[in-house]
Amino acid sequence: MVNFITQLARYLIPVLMIIYTIRCFTAFGINSARRNRRRYNGQNSLMFIIQFTMNFVLFLNDPQISRIIFYAAQVCFLIVALYMYSHIYKEASKMLINNMFFMLMLGFTMLSRLDMQLAIKQFGIAVGSVLLSLVIPGFIAKARHLSHLAIVYGALGIAVIGSVFFFGKTVYGATNWISIGGIGFQPSELAKIIFVFFIASMLYKDTSLKRIIITTICAAAFVVLLVAETDLGAAVIFFITYLVMLYVATRRFLYTGVGLGAGVAAALFGYKHFSHVQRRVLAWRDPWGNYDDAGYQICQSLMAIGTGSWFGMGLMQGSPEDIPVKESDFIFAVICEELGGIFGICLVLVYISCFLMFINISLKLTNNFYKLLAIGLSISYGIQVILCIGGVTKFIPHTGVTMPLVSYGGSSILSTVLVFAVIQGLYLLKRKEEMQIEIRKKQAQFRQ
Repeated sequence: MVNFITQLARYLIPVLMIIYTIRCFTAFGINSARRNRRRYNGQNSLMFIIQFTMNFVLFLNDPQISRIIFYAAQVCFLIVALYMYSHIYKEASKMLINNMFFMLMLGFTMLSRLDMQLAIKQFGIAVGSVLLSLVIPGFIAKARHLSHLAIVYGALGIAVIGSVFFFGKTVYGATNWISIGGIGFQPSELAKIIFVFFIASMLYKDTSLKRIIITTICAAAFVVLLVAETDLGAAVIFFITYLVMLYVATRRFLYTGVGLGAGVAAALFGYKHFSHVQRRVLAWRDPWGNYDDAGYQICQSLMAIGTGSWFGMGLMQGSPEDIPVKESDFIFAVICEELGGIFGICLVLVYISCFLMFINISLKLTNNFYKLLAIGLSISYGIQVILCIGGVTKFIPHTGVTMPLVSYGGSSILSTVLVFAVIQGLYLLKRKEEMQIEIRKKQAQFRQ
């Protein structure tokens, strides 16, 4: 019976995931608030059904009371969090709320399959992050002086990144972690948000050559510190985010071209001077030829993805223990092995739907500071997804970047939840502007 249910779930979960994913995209073309409400409520139902199915299969294959308790805690958390978000911010983007909690739920479930202790830690961090995030949208919508704090953002960001030189420890060749109470924290995750605020506040009003030079020097300081820590994945995210924000602010391809040239030179420098970068490039170019050394991670990842095929082997039926760093950097390979390629593709599409929503919000904002802020956060989020999934699938060299909201990592969870919260605040600003325009139109019609 257990095997029958496990095999049945192999096909049920991808089908439910396809329906959930379709609802992420069809909502873009629907203007009816009533139909959207029904669509988003349907997403909530699908989320809970997928969660129940996955946890039920996990319990059948590993019947421990801790699984029931953890599942009950997840359900309570999701119900309360969804209710609070929906009632505190009635005009918030329901799609972003649903997707954020869906990916958190998936992370809890997959981590509980791999290591219950890590799943519990992740759950506690996520609860704290969501509670903190509840105040962010309202703060963003009401704060009026965020664009005037460039010096504060710059100094704070440099201090946060530089803290690892005094308190950090080396993990997988990069000195970019700080341990607080036994929980690892990556300062660059928080600095990523501060960096975007800094660039937006520097360029939203003044794009003179002098201002651009000053901003570029400061941005380069962020990247150089990250390179010095050998946190090259974060350095790539900061660098590309700055280039995009610079182009949006100036609309000049010349700056982008110069930046790309500098990026190529920096990449060559990193390859020649960092041995672990050379190992990752070697693993990317020929993983099978270096299976016993540098290519082992990528080979195991590719074999797991290939073994899972379209519908996966089923939860608890794979061999994730063979995949190095499976809880964080390579969790996408575990998902594809046990839940299948269809589920993995749909998960990528869910990430894309969030990115498109971020961009959609940024394009509709009229305030330059908020527009640049939304663009910067969107790009940093999108690049992180590309680096993570691209590295796991051998599309690009592995950079050690986590999968947002799904991979294990307290700092990654906190920073991504805060990104979603800031974007929600910007969405509320946009909605407020639209409502004010509608009021003015009605007043004008009334006068006529």
